[in-house]
Amino acid sequence: MMEILPMNAAHVAAVAALEKTCFSDPWSEKSVKSELENPLSLWLVATEGDRLAGYVGSQTVLGEADMMNLAVDPDFRRQGIGEALVLRLVAELKSRGAYCLTLEVRASNEAAIGLYDKLGFAAVGRRRGYYEKPREDACILRKEWNL
Repeated sequence: MMEILPMNAAHVAAVAALEKTCFSDPWSEKSVKSELENPLSLWLVATEGDRLAGYVGSQTVLGEADMMNLAVDPDFRRQGIGEALVLRLVAELKSRGAYCLTLEVRASNEAAIGLYDKLGFAAVGRRRGYYEKPREDACILRKEWNL
């Protein structure tokens, strides 16, 4: 059964490994670990038994949260794990006093854009050449609540 819980030190290596699987410019294990010590950060993991199924990470400053990363293991995709992670993240952020969540997504990532649209995110801008490997624009999406 899937469980979503705060990331802890025992999850860091698996999160860093999933970064390498999912992204062309992954965070290092050291960078992921540093998020545990950052008071602005909230990272959640989805586990299925002893396996990491996915994770989401964010940082919040003055009530505005930014989603840093969201990834789901290829073996666990199309099972609602990404959606569950984002919904739990939003609930946790709300409970901590945040009023919005912003993220960047590759302009070509239609699956992710569809998920974010379903969850009520709106396009608010574009960052030209934001991504590398390959170079690509990012769509900036934002969801607000309690305004």
